[in-house]
Amino acid sequence: MDTPLPLAAAASVIADPARAAILLALLDGRALAAGELARCAGVSAQSASMHLTQMLQSGFVEVASQGRHRYYRIASTEVAHAIEALGVISSPRKVKPIGESIAMRYARTCYDHLAGELGVALADFLERREFIAPTTDGNYSVTADGEGFFQLWGIEITPLKTEHSRRAFARRCLDWTERRYHVAGALGAAICQRMLVLGWIKRDPRNRALHVTEKGRKELEKLLPDRPFVTSREAETSGCVLHSS
Repeated sequence: MDTPLPLAAAASVIADPARAAILLALLDGRALAAGELARCAGVSAQSASMHLTQMLQSGFVEVASQGRHRYYRIASTEVAHAIEALGVISSPRKVKPIGESIAMRYARTCYDHLAGELGVALADFLERREFIAPTTDGNYSVTADGEGFFQLWGIEITPLKTEHSRRAFARRCLDWTERRYHVAGALGAAICQRMLVLGWIKRDPRNRALHVTEKGRKELEKLLPDRPFVTSREAETSGCVLHSS
């Protein structure tokens, strides 16, 4: 933003409720059409188009054309990380943040990595086992034991480190709902993708919530035996995602 106060200009973009709703809808990394984003924001198609144009000009979103349709997505991991971080300070803990639900608090995608209670619990497990370690620059390092663990899990660390020139390797991301850290960056994305491929979790088609499958419950309880899980079907029946211990 070519202004004397770019921070103020960026803040003004996010300050509008409709634009904030659009950015939250795009926070799972998907590309959505303007009509879908208009419905998410509760505004007219014309108003959504105006907001999207402003966010395009400000560098918050990018657009790709496919035939007659235009699809919008978050412009970068940095934008996604900033939006998630703002959620941490946007409301005190006694106030329920907009968009927060039982499912979203429990497990969701933060752009392309795992967030929520499940993401924080997994980060805690990795730290306790000394597979990862916090660094002074706000990131994580992976230990030798950690490299072996991730390799057994089907995640190769060396190729992920080569992505460091394009994005952080393993960032400590302060969780919007838990107020504790989960793993972001290339490693966080690889963990989330691996859990999806293995069938441990599945995406909610309606939003960025993630649900634990029956297979996932069994595998996750091996890693985190002190945290019982429920499957998607049980969650729909009981109205909750995580049973209290």
